[in-house]
Amino acid sequence: MGFCRRRVRSELLLTDAYCLSRIAYRHCNLKAMQIQENVPLASYTTLQVGGPARFFIEARSEGEIRDALLFARERLLEVFVLGGGSNLVVADAGWPGVVLKIAVAGTTAHPADGKRIFVVGAGEDWDKFVALSVEQNCAGIECMSGIPGTVGGTPVQNVGAYGQEVKDAITSVRVLDILTLERRDMAAAECGFSYRTSIFNSSEKGRYIVTQVSFALTPGGTPKIEYADLKRHFGEQSAPTLKEVRDAVRAIRSTKGMLISSDDQDSRSAGSFFKNPIVTLDEYNRIASLPACKNQKPPSFPAPAGAVKISAAWLVERSGFQRGYTDGKVGISRKHSLAIVNRGGASADDVLRLKNKVQEGVFQTFGVKLQPEPVFVGL
Repeated sequence: MGFCRRRVRSELLLTDAYCLSRIAYRHCNLKAMQIQENVPLASYTTLQVGGPARFFIEARSEGEIRDALLFARERLLEVFVLGGGSNLVVADAGWPGVVLKIAVAGTTAHPADGKRIFVVGAGEDWDKFVALSVEQNCAGIECMSGIPGTVGGTPVQNVGAYGQEVKDAITSVRVLDILTLERRDMAAAECGFSYRTSIFNSSEKGRYIVTQVSFALTPGGTPKIEYADLKRHFGEQSAPTLKEVRDAVRAIRSTKGMLISSDDQDSRSAGSFFKNPIVTLDEYNRIASLPACKNQKPPSFPAPAGAVKISAAWLVERSGFQRGYTDGKVGISRKHSLAIVNRGGASADDVLRLKNKVQEGVFQTFGVKLQPEPVFVGL
C-alpha cells in the first residue's frame, strides 16, 4: 500500500502562493528537521529497489511539512511524498528533488452516533491501527489486516481487501493543500472514492498531502466474511470473532507472501502489482469464449453499474506466468501470481521488464490490458 505519496510539479511552483512563501521561508525554522542528502531509497520500500533521493526530510507535524515544502520551493525542486513505501517502484537513478516522509503520529477515539470515531495520524502504521480497532472490538477494517504501509496512504488508493474498502469506514480526511499550504478537512464524499482510486491519485493528484484520517467503526459489530478464502478458512464456524478474522486474514496473506517478513523472500515485493480488470458483461463473455478459457471461465466478481471484475491473478497464470516464474533477478512470487518479487539484487529496470512481459502476455492471450497498482517514482 503504499500509501501517502505526491509530487509537487515544477509548474505548480510559479504561483502567487510561491512568491509569498519565499518571504515566509526566511522565517521558517528548519533546524528542527534533519535534512539529509543522497539517501538511498531502496531500504524505504518493500520491493527494495531504487536509487538515492537528492534530499530526504522526515516530517512529524503539519508545520514541518510546510517547512519542507518551502525548502523545496526555495530551490525549485520537485517533492515526492513517501508513506510506508509498500506500493512503490523507485527508479534506479533515484529522485532528483526532495523525498518527504510523512511521520505524523497520534491516535485518539471517541463515541458518536453509535460508532467509535478514530482520528489517526497519517504516519501511523496501518496494521497496528487495525490491531488497535480489533482490540477495542470495533468492526469495519478487520479484513484489511496485514496490509503494509501507513494510515495516510489508505485513502489515496482506497485500499481494500477481502470485501472491505477504507471508503466505507472513512468519515473525513485532513489534508495540506500544496499550493496554498493551508489545512483542509475533506468529507468522505469529497474524496471521489472508487475501486483503488480517489481524487488524491487521479483528478487532484499532486495537490494534497494527507496528514490525518478519521474512521467510523462499529463497536461490537459483526466481522465481514465474504471472500472465498475466508469462507474456506472458517468452514462451518458460524460466528468468528473480530480477532479470529484478523488472525485468519494475516495467516492467509502470509501463505501468499503478502505479509512483510524478513525471512520470506516472496514478501520482497510491492504487493499486488496489477489491478483486477473491470469490464462490461459483454466483454467478460468474449473473454470467457476464448480457447484459454475452454476448461474454466475466469473467476469474476460483481462490480458497480452491472460490470464484472475479473481475477487478474487468474489471467496472469493462464498467460504463462505461473507462481515461481523467474526472469533473472526478479520473478513471480511462489505464493501469489500477482506479486513481482525481487529475488535479490534486482533493479527497477528488471522489475519494469517483467511487468511489460506480463502485460504483453495477458494482452496477447485475452485482449486485456492489465493496469499496474504501484506508484512509479522517477520513471
